[in-house]
Amino acid sequence: MATFKHINSKNARYSDAEKYLLFEHDEFTMKPILDENGRLIPREDYRIAALNCEGQDFAIACMRANLQYGKNLDRRDVKSHHYIISFDPRDSADNGLTVDRAQELGEQFCRDHFPGHQALVCTHPDGHNHTGNIHIHIIINSLRIEDVPVLPYGVASMDELNELLSAARSELQESREKLKSIETVLSGKKALQKQLLTYWETKDVRQEYKALKTAKARAEYAQMHEREFKLSNAAAKYFKDHGITKLPGTKALQAEIQQLTSEKNARYKDYREKQRRVKELETVKSNIENMLGHTKEKRHELIPS
Repeated sequence: MATFKHINSKNARYSDAEKYLLFEHDEFTMKPILDENGRLIPREDYRIAALNCEGQDFAIACMRANLQYGKNLDRRDVKSHHYIISFDPRDSADNGLTVDRAQELGEQFCRDHFPGHQALVCTHPDGHNHTGNIHIHIIINSLRIEDVPVLPYGVASMDELNELLSAARSELQESREKLKSIETVLSGKKALQKQLLTYWETKDVRQEYKALKTAKARAEYAQMHEREFKLSNAAAKYFKDHGITKLPGTKALQAEIQQLTSEKNARYKDYREKQRRVKELETVKSNIENMLGHTKEKRHELIPS
Protein backbone atom coordinates (compact mmCIF):
# COMPACT_ATOMS: atom_id res chain seq x y z
CA MET A 1 0.00 0.00 0.00
CA ALA A 2 1.44 3.40 -0.98
CA THR A 3 0.46 7.06 -0.87
CA PHE A 4 1.13 9.54 -3.65
CA LYS A 5 1.99 13.21 -3.18
CA HIS A 6 2.68 15.94 -5.73
CA ILE A 7 4.59 19.24 -5.36
CA ASN A 8 5.37 21.71 -8.14
CA SER A 9 8.25 24.18 -8.10
CA LYS A 10 9.07 27.45 -9.86
CA ASN A 11 12.68 27.26 -8.66
CA ALA A 12 15.00 27.50 -11.67
CA ARG A 13 17.90 25.98 -9.70
CA TYR A 14 17.42 22.30 -10.48
CA SER A 15 20.51 21.55 -8.39
CA ASP A 16 18.49 22.38 -5.26
CA ALA A 17 16.34 19.33 -5.95
CA GLU A 18 19.44 17.16 -6.18
CA LYS A 19 20.74 18.57 -2.89
CA TYR A 20 17.48 17.65 -1.18
CA LEU A 21 17.76 14.07 -2.38
CA LEU A 22 21.45 13.61 -1.55
CA PHE A 23 21.88 15.56 1.68
CA GLU A 24 20.10 15.64 5.05
CA HIS A 25 17.23 18.17 5.28
CA ASP A 26 14.77 19.20 7.94
CA GLU A 27 11.51 17.61 6.78
CA PHE A 28 9.40 20.48 8.10
CA THR A 29 11.39 23.59 7.04
CA MET A 30 12.92 21.85 3.98
CA LYS A 31 16.24 23.53 4.85
CA PRO A 32 19.53 21.60 4.73
CA ILE A 33 21.00 20.32 8.00
CA LEU A 34 24.63 21.39 8.47
CA ASP A 35 27.39 19.85 10.56
CA GLU A 36 29.45 21.74 13.16
CA ASN A 37 31.60 23.17 10.38
CA GLY A 38 28.61 24.45 8.40
CA ARG A 39 28.86 21.78 5.72
CA LEU A 40 26.08 19.71 4.17
CA ILE A 41 25.60 16.25 5.68
CA PRO A 42 25.28 13.45 3.07
CA ARG A 43 22.36 11.06 3.51
CA GLU A 44 23.58 7.71 4.77
CA ASP A 45 21.60 5.49 2.42
CA TYR A 46 19.78 6.09 -0.87
CA ARG A 47 19.46 4.90 -4.46
CA ILE A 48 19.37 7.41 -7.31
CA ALA A 49 19.16 7.36 -11.10
CA ALA A 50 18.82 10.01 -13.81
CA LEU A 51 16.56 9.27 -16.78
CA ASN A 52 16.61 10.88 -20.25
CA CYS A 53 19.62 13.04 -19.34
CA GLU A 54 22.01 11.43 -21.86
CA GLY A 55 24.71 10.93 -19.27
CA GLN A 56 24.64 14.56 -18.15
CA ASP A 57 23.98 15.91 -14.68
CA PHE A 58 20.22 16.29 -14.17
CA ALA A 59 20.37 20.03 -13.45
CA ILE A 60 22.60 20.76 -16.45
CA ALA A 61 20.50 18.58 -18.76
CA CYS A 62 17.30 20.38 -17.71
CA MET A 63 18.77 23.85 -18.13
CA ARG A 64 20.21 23.00 -21.56
CA ALA A 65 16.86 21.64 -22.73
CA ASN A 66 15.05 24.73 -21.46
CA LEU A 67 17.43 27.01 -23.35
CA GLN A 68 17.28 24.88 -26.49
CA TYR A 69 13.49 25.02 -26.72
CA GLY A 70 12.95 28.41 -25.10
CA LYS A 71 10.87 27.00 -22.25
CA ASN A 72 10.86 27.49 -18.46
CA LEU A 73 12.61 30.84 -18.79
CA ASP A 74 10.00 32.99 -17.01
CA ARG A 75 10.18 33.12 -13.23
CA ARG A 76 6.43 32.35 -13.12
CA ASP A 77 6.84 29.07 -15.02
CA VAL A 78 6.59 25.82 -13.11
CA LYS A 79 10.04 24.39 -13.69
CA SER A 80 9.70 20.94 -12.17
CA HIS A 81 7.30 18.49 -10.60
CA HIS A 82 8.14 16.47 -7.50
CA TYR A 83 6.24 13.25 -6.84
CA ILE A 84 6.63 11.24 -3.63
CA ILE A 85 5.51 7.61 -3.42
CA SER A 86 5.49 6.49 0.21
CA PHE A 87 5.08 2.85 1.17
CA ASP A 88 3.62 1.51 4.39
CA PRO A 89 6.35 0.55 6.91
CA ARG A 90 4.81 -2.94 7.02
CA ASP A 91 5.53 -3.48 3.32
CA SER A 92 9.13 -4.38 4.17
CA ALA A 93 8.21 -7.28 6.44
CA ASP A 94 4.90 -8.30 4.87
CA ASN A 95 5.72 -7.90 1.17
CA GLY A 96 9.50 -8.12 1.05
CA LEU A 97 9.97 -4.53 -0.07
CA THR A 98 13.60 -3.39 -0.13
CA VAL A 99 15.24 -0.09 -1.06
CA ASP A 100 16.58 -1.66 -4.27
CA ARG A 101 13.17 -3.04 -5.21
CA ALA A 102 11.51 0.29 -4.49
CA GLN A 103 14.06 2.02 -6.71
CA GLU A 104 13.27 -0.40 -9.54
CA LEU A 105 9.56 0.27 -9.10
CA GLY A 106 10.18 4.04 -9.07
CA GLU A 107 12.24 3.98 -12.26
CA GLN A 108 9.65 1.83 -14.03
CA PHE A 109 6.83 4.08 -12.79
CA CYS A 110 8.70 7.09 -14.17
CA ARG A 111 9.20 5.44 -17.55
CA ASP A 112 5.55 4.42 -17.72
CA HIS A 113 3.97 7.67 -16.57
CA PHE A 114 6.51 10.40 -17.39
CA PRO A 115 7.99 9.29 -20.73
CA GLY A 116 10.03 11.91 -22.56
CA HIS A 117 10.86 13.89 -19.43
CA GLN A 118 14.27 14.34 -17.85
CA ALA A 119 13.96 12.88 -14.39
CA LEU A 120 15.64 11.99 -11.14
CA VAL A 121 14.42 8.91 -9.29
CA CYS A 122 15.72 8.56 -5.74
CA THR A 123 14.69 6.11 -3.00
CA HIS A 124 15.19 6.80 0.70
CA PRO A 125 14.96 3.94 3.21
CA ASP A 126 13.21 5.90 5.96
CA GLY A 127 10.73 8.74 6.46
CA HIS A 128 11.04 11.75 8.75
CA ASN A 129 10.83 11.05 12.49
CA HIS A 130 12.18 7.56 11.67
CA THR A 131 8.79 6.21 10.63
CA GLY A 132 10.51 3.37 8.81
CA ASN A 133 8.66 3.79 5.52
CA ILE A 134 10.59 3.42 2.29
CA HIS A 135 9.68 6.22 -0.12
CA ILE A 136 10.54 7.24 -3.66
CA HIS A 137 11.17 10.78 -4.91
CA ILE A 138 10.59 11.43 -8.62
CA ILE A 139 11.58 14.89 -9.86
CA ILE A 140 10.91 15.70 -13.51
CA ASN A 141 11.58 18.69 -15.68
CA SER A 142 8.17 20.05 -16.73
CA LEU A 143 9.48 20.23 -20.32
CA ARG A 144 9.00 17.05 -22.34
CA ILE A 145 11.88 16.67 -24.80
CA GLU A 146 10.77 13.56 -26.71
CA ASP A 147 7.78 12.49 -28.78
CA VAL A 148 5.42 10.30 -26.79
CA PRO A 149 3.11 7.78 -28.48
CA VAL A 150 -0.39 7.19 -27.20
CA LEU A 151 0.01 4.28 -24.81
CA PRO A 152 -2.32 1.29 -25.32
CA TYR A 153 -3.40 1.20 -21.69
CA GLY A 154 -4.13 4.93 -21.56
CA VAL A 155 -7.91 4.68 -21.61
CA ALA A 156 -7.96 1.88 -18.97
CA SER A 157 -5.13 3.82 -16.82
CA MET A 158 -7.57 6.99 -17.07
CA ASP A 159 -10.82 5.00 -16.32
CA GLU A 160 -9.27 3.73 -13.11
CA LEU A 161 -8.06 7.21 -12.18
CA ASN A 162 -11.48 8.69 -12.89
CA GLU A 163 -13.04 6.09 -10.60
CA LEU A 164 -10.59 7.00 -7.84
CA LEU A 165 -11.25 10.69 -8.36
CA SER A 166 -15.02 10.19 -8.35
CA ALA A 167 -14.80 8.21 -5.10
CA ALA A 168 -12.53 10.84 -3.55
CA ARG A 169 -14.95 13.61 -4.50
CA SER A 170 -17.85 11.68 -2.99
CA GLU A 171 -15.91 11.20 0.24
CA LEU A 172 -15.08 14.90 0.25
CA GLN A 173 -18.75 15.82 -0.19
CA GLU A 174 -19.75 13.47 2.63
CA SER A 175 -17.06 14.92 4.88
CA ARG A 176 -18.20 18.47 4.03
CA GLU A 177 -21.81 17.65 4.91
CA LYS A 178 -20.84 16.10 8.25
CA LEU A 179 -18.70 19.12 9.05
CA LYS A 180 -21.52 21.54 8.22
CA SER A 181 -23.95 19.48 10.34
CA ILE A 182 -21.70 19.73 13.39
CA GLU A 183 -21.10 23.43 12.74
CA THR A 184 -24.85 24.03 12.65
CA VAL A 185 -25.43 22.21 15.94
CA LEU A 186 -22.46 23.95 17.56
CA SER A 187 -23.67 27.36 16.38
CA GLY A 188 -27.09 26.66 17.93
CA LYS A 189 -25.56 25.59 21.24
CA LYS A 190 -23.43 28.73 21.39
CA ALA A 191 -26.48 30.92 20.67
CA LEU A 192 -28.36 29.13 23.45
CA GLN A 193 -25.44 29.63 25.81
CA LYS A 194 -25.37 33.37 25.06
CA GLN A 195 -29.08 33.73 25.77
CA LEU A 196 -28.83 31.55 28.89
CA LEU A 197 -26.02 33.66 30.35
CA THR A 198 -27.99 36.81 29.60
CA TYR A 199 -31.07 35.39 31.29
CA TRP A 200 -29.21 34.50 34.49
CA GLU A 201 -27.29 37.79 34.54
CA THR A 202 -30.58 39.71 34.56
CA LYS A 203 -32.19 37.48 37.20
CA ASP A 204 -31.62 39.96 40.05
CA VAL A 205 -33.23 42.77 38.07
CA ARG A 206 -36.34 40.68 37.45
CA GLN A 207 -36.60 39.65 41.10
CA GLU A 208 -36.19 43.21 42.36
CA TYR A 209 -38.87 44.35 39.91
CA LYS A 210 -41.32 41.74 41.21
CA ALA A 211 -40.66 42.78 44.81
CA LEU A 212 -41.82 46.36 44.18
CA LYS A 213 -45.31 47.07 45.58
CA THR A 214 -46.59 49.95 43.43
CA ALA A 215 -47.10 50.41 39.71
CA LYS A 216 -45.25 53.73 39.87
CA ALA A 217 -42.22 52.15 41.48
CA ARG A 218 -42.21 49.35 38.91
CA ALA A 219 -42.48 51.82 36.02
CA GLU A 220 -39.59 53.87 37.34
CA TYR A 221 -37.50 50.74 37.94
CA ALA A 222 -38.29 49.39 34.49
CA GLN A 223 -37.24 52.68 32.90
CA MET A 224 -34.02 52.73 34.93
CA HIS A 225 -33.16 49.17 33.84
CA GLU A 226 -34.55 49.32 30.30
CA ARG A 227 -31.48 47.66 28.74
CA GLU A 228 -31.52 44.69 31.16
CA PHE A 229 -35.24 44.10 30.54
CA LYS A 230 -34.76 44.19 26.75
CA LEU A 231 -32.02 41.57 27.01
CA SER A 232 -34.06 39.43 29.42
CA ASN A 233 -37.16 39.60 27.22
CA ALA A 234 -35.10 38.72 24.14
CA ALA A 235 -33.72 35.68 25.94
CA ALA A 236 -37.20 34.58 27.04
CA LYS A 237 -38.46 34.97 23.48
CA TYR A 238 -35.53 32.88 22.17
CA PHE A 239 -36.40 30.06 24.59
CA LYS A 240 -40.07 30.19 23.55
CA ASP A 241 -39.33 30.31 19.80
CA HIS A 242 -37.07 27.26 20.13
CA GLY A 243 -39.49 25.29 22.29
CA ILE A 244 -37.22 25.33 25.33
CA THR A 245 -39.36 24.85 28.45
CA LYS A 246 -36.58 23.67 30.77
CA LEU A 247 -33.31 25.59 30.83
CA PRO A 248 -30.14 23.48 30.68
CA GLY A 249 -27.40 23.81 33.28
CA THR A 250 -24.57 26.16 32.30
CA LYS A 251 -21.85 23.61 33.12
CA ALA A 252 -23.53 20.83 31.16
CA LEU A 253 -24.04 23.14 28.18
CA GLN A 254 -20.40 24.26 28.27
CA ALA A 255 -19.25 20.64 28.35
CA GLU A 256 -21.46 19.88 25.34
CA ILE A 257 -20.01 22.85 23.44
CA GLN A 258 -16.47 21.68 24.20
CA GLN A 259 -17.29 18.18 22.96
CA LEU A 260 -18.84 19.53 19.76
CA THR A 261 -15.83 21.79 19.23
CA SER A 262 -13.51 18.78 19.47
CA GLU A 263 -15.68 16.88 16.99
CA LYS A 264 -15.69 19.88 14.65
CA ASN A 265 -11.89 20.11 14.73
CA ALA A 266 -11.58 16.40 13.97
CA ARG A 267 -14.11 16.68 11.14
CA TYR A 268 -12.28 19.71 9.74
CA LYS A 269 -9.00 17.80 9.74
CA ASP A 270 -10.69 14.92 7.92
CA TYR A 271 -12.21 17.37 5.43
CA ARG A 272 -8.84 18.98 4.72
CA GLU A 273 -7.22 15.58 4.17
CA LYS A 274 -9.93 14.54 1.72
CA GLN A 275 -9.70 17.94 0.01
CA ARG A 276 -5.95 17.44 -0.39
CA ARG A 277 -6.53 13.95 -1.80
CA VAL A 278 -8.95 15.27 -4.44
CA LYS A 279 -6.53 18.02 -5.43
CA GLU A 280 -3.68 15.54 -5.80
CA LEU A 281 -5.76 13.21 -7.96
CA GLU A 282 -6.92 16.13 -10.11
CA THR A 283 -3.30 17.18 -10.63
CA VAL A 284 -2.28 13.62 -11.49
CA LYS A 285 -5.15 13.35 -13.94
CA SER A 286 -4.24 16.64 -15.61
CA ASN A 287 -0.60 15.62 -15.91
CA ILE A 288 -1.34 12.15 -17.24
CA GLU A 289 -3.81 13.55 -19.79
CA ASN A 290 -1.12 15.89 -21.05
CA MET A 291 1.50 13.15 -21.17
CA LEU A 292 -0.61 10.40 -22.70
CA GLY A 293 -2.46 12.72 -25.02
CA HIS A 294 -6.06 11.86 -25.96
CA THR A 295 -5.53 13.65 -29.28
CA LYS A 296 -2.49 14.07 -31.53
CA GLU A 297 0.69 14.28 -29.44
CA LYS A 298 2.80 17.41 -29.66
CA ARG A 299 6.50 17.67 -29.00
CA HIS A 300 8.17 19.74 -26.25
CA GLU A 301 5.05 20.34 -24.15
CA LEU A 302 5.03 21.65 -20.59
CA ILE A 303 3.07 19.94 -17.82
CA PRO A 304 0.72 22.57 -16.32
CA SER A 305 0.99 23.50 -12.66
